Amino acid sequence: MIMTETKSALRRFTDKLFGGINMSWVKVILFAVITAVITAVFLILPIFDHTSFREMGTYFEAWILFAVIVMMNCKKPLESALKTFVFFLISQPLIYLFQVPFSDMGWSLFGYYRYWFLWTLATFPMAFVGWYLKKRSWLSLIILLPVIGLLAIAGCGFVKQAIVGFPRYTVSSIFCFTQILLYLYAFFDDIKQRLVGLAAAGIVIAIVMFSSSVIDVTVNTDLPGSPSFSDSAAVSLEDSSYGEAEITDPQGGYVRIHMNKFGSTIMTVRDGEKTYLYQIETIRDNGILLIDVSPVSGEGAGQ
Repeated sequence: MIMTETKSALRRFTDKLFGGINMSWVKVILFAVITAVITAVFLILPIFDHTSFREMGTYFEAWILFAVIVMMNCKKPLESALKTFVFFLISQPLIYLFQVPFSDMGWSLFGYYRYWFLWTLATFPMAFVGWYLKKRSWLSLIILLPVIGLLAIAGCGFVKQAIVGFPRYTVSSIFCFTQILLYLYAFFDDIKQRLVGLAAAGIVIAIVMFSSSVIDVTVNTDLPGSPSFSDSAAVSLEDSSYGEAEITDPQGGYVRIHMNKFGSTIMTVRDGEKTYLYQIETIRDNGILLIDVSPVSGEGAGQ
């Protein structure tokens, strides 16, 4: 009897969250502003550094949930597409705008927005198709499978970070996997559909956890010496097995570096006739994974 009441309460909650809200345009705009403010706070305040809360402004797991909430509370596919698109069109640039007064990058911070803008454009067709989760059919499950895969991959990434820096990122790990269970429960009544969804998630988790490195750390940073590059500058790692790097703001000398194993390698930036050399190393400091970047002195260093 207790189990029945608990399940009934959960069903009432999911029905309300994913279909019981009158998602008017005013609510869409308010929802976008509120989530932007909360995200900006997590990104601005140092207390949230290297925590699951800060990831809300870096990764997509929280924004999947927000998008599903908007989509499922619309009456038609086109309404779902329009309102989800506007939600992202408002929330994402606001996050950067709120950070500008507190960031050393100033307005250059908007250089990162182009990635989110591309995702914002993609939300229109994705939300149009995603609305059909309401049908609770096998087609709905097929539509959900890519989302399950993305959440499983993201969850595994956080698990790997939690392994080397416990308890950091455990909340993000749980949040990703809980979303998978929540969607399968909320949108499907057929036990076969739920089991197929769980099996798909399990396969992705097994592949990611057993076929890739435990280390998974990404930083966005300005390079030592504050170099300024042209738009044609190219960056590469001497040993690509360590990860990858890309220039995100050539004039500001900002790069994004992703490393997937401990150790060090040389990062080379070639800009015309100039070559800049940096040693990058993945280190662990008090349970926190960090990437140390230092210039390599000598001929050809571009210093």
